[in-house]
Amino acid sequence: MSIIDAALSRSRTVVAVLVLLLIAGFSSYVNIPKEARPDINIPIIYVSMSLKGISPEDSERLLVRPMEAEVKSIEGIKEIRSNAFLGGANVLLEFEAGFDADLALADVREKVDIAKADLPDTADEPTVNEVNLSLFPIIIVTLGGEVPERTLLKVGRDLQEKIEGISSVLEATIGGDRDEQVEVIIDPLLVDSYGLDPRTILDGISRSNKLIAAGSLRGEKGSFAVKVPGLFEDVNDILDMPLKTSGDSVVTIRDVAAVRRTFEDRDTFARLNGEPAISIEVKKRTGQNIIETVNAVKALVAEERETWPQEITVTFSSDDSKNIRDMLRDLQNNVLSAILLVMIIIVAALGVRTGLLVGIAIPGSFLTGILVLSAFGLTVNVVVLFALILSVGLLVDGAIVVTEYADRRMIEGTHRSKAYAEAAKRMSWPIIASTATTLAAFLPLLFWPGIVGEFMKFLPITLIATLIASLAMALVFVPTLGALFGKPGAVDRRMVAQTAVMETGDLGKTGGFTGLYVKVLGGALRHPAKVVFMAVVALIAAWVLYGNFGRGFEFFPKVEPDRAAMKVFARGNLSVGEQAKLVGEVEKRILDLQRERGEMRAIKISVIPRIR
Repeated sequence: MSIIDAALSRSRTVVAVLVLLLIAGFSSYVNIPKEARPDINIPIIYVSMSLKGISPEDSERLLVRPMEAEVKSIEGIKEIRSNAFLGGANVLLEFEAGFDADLALADVREKVDIAKADLPDTADEPTVNEVNLSLFPIIIVTLGGEVPERTLLKVGRDLQEKIEGISSVLEATIGGDRDEQVEVIIDPLLVDSYGLDPRTILDGISRSNKLIAAGSLRGEKGSFAVKVPGLFEDVNDILDMPLKTSGDSVVTIRDVAAVRRTFEDRDTFARLNGEPAISIEVKKRTGQNIIETVNAVKALVAEERETWPQEITVTFSSDDSKNIRDMLRDLQNNVLSAILLVMIIIVAALGVRTGLLVGIAIPGSFLTGILVLSAFGLTVNVVVLFALILSVGLLVDGAIVVTEYADRRMIEGTHRSKAYAEAAKRMSWPIIASTATTLAAFLPLLFWPGIVGEFMKFLPITLIATLIASLAMALVFVPTLGALFGKPGAVDRRMVAQTAVMETGDLGKTGGFTGLYVKVLGGALRHPAKVVFMAVVALIAAWVLYGNFGRGFEFFPKVEPDRAAMKVFARGNLSVGEQAKLVGEVEKRILDLQRERGEMRAIKISVIPRIR
């Protein structure tokens, strides 16, 4: 017994499986993680080393060369690139695409541990980092306004902590902030009057504010923890620190200096629409849904916004969920449009029932393909959505062929169950062959090498899953439903008569469009060599014409951007203040343009020094 006969004889089971696939596929579509780009392993690992004040030449000799000597023996490395600069160095390792990221990280860390013995003792601990697309921020929350810096920092840090409390958020990195510090201002006259040395004050402060582990005190009645207060908890602890004793008199820092809270010197600047700002870059956990994560972040910000000063402005940028939502909406519109167009054509040609049978192949194939992606732990991203849209026109071919042949047999008097069984059996190999040729065109993409291949592999995987599901729809589910609910459609009797004439070989009696097609086909069949020659000539001509008049190739087409970035470069080793001044001149002109045209939603300025 064939699969088709088994399915038709167990129609209730087949219908139940179809309903289960539709429900499970829809559930997977709702819950499957959705990303802007495929989450692939970029075959790059880099080692960062820093030593404050070291020159680029010494950095190359003392940092880069010892590290390169160790890591170059790691298996699978394609290229090593190093960069030495004032204060540190980087060693970048590029591996072959498709590498084992965990194994490569372990090998690099092992070699870095060995190389640490050859680095200067004063160098900071080397760090090993990987390039991971999933660690890129999915949304940036920017807070700005004419409020005191301390207020803005408190609001930003509180928001950062609460955003990191969202289960799907991996990390929220704050930028444009400064750490607080305590500034001790010594009065030289008072220091001299007490016979003190400023160095004594500095040494006293540096020796304090340290955690001292005092252990415990054991006695006959038990053990007690001993606590030595050594850490500064507030400004008064610093002011009351003794510097000199004379009899019952004690000279403290309060007597010779003033202490005030302030901030560290800036090493970065951030502004929003010309006002001071801080930014929070939100990164999601691997495999989490971007849309749900971004919605949770925005809901949290809206809730917290009610307790902030009115002067604080909030903007969102680099929102990947917007692109995902737009692509999903486009996909849904394409699916609905495809189903509607197919229904119109099939209903016009074969009737309502047949149109419904063919139309169910599209959502059935789509949802089954999504179910397969979810089962393999893949995500919905731009490549998957493109593949689904691409497959819309390929899903209904087999179902149309089966239902059209079954309709013809029912018009001739065959019972619907027998007609659909005969149609599925007779058309099975042509449909399988047609689907196989389509799959053969996309199958080589699975073996596409390099980073581009890792990026594009989602295309053939999605198409293969969806087209195989459409094959099952055409040969199993549609015939089973047709055997239960099928009915001869509104087929033009003249078309049936023309088909009968064609089968008898009397092509001259065929009229209309079908007759014209039959005559052209008959002429082509009488001259096969000429037809093949013309096809080869057309193929070669297409390559030649495009090679001479085409506009070339590009990986991604150019689209209208939704944001623009301007980079300002200047000569010389400028301080961060000088850089901020130069960028401020550019910012002023952009703000003037915004006041004139009002075309920009937000203008964000960041000043990050780069010392070469």
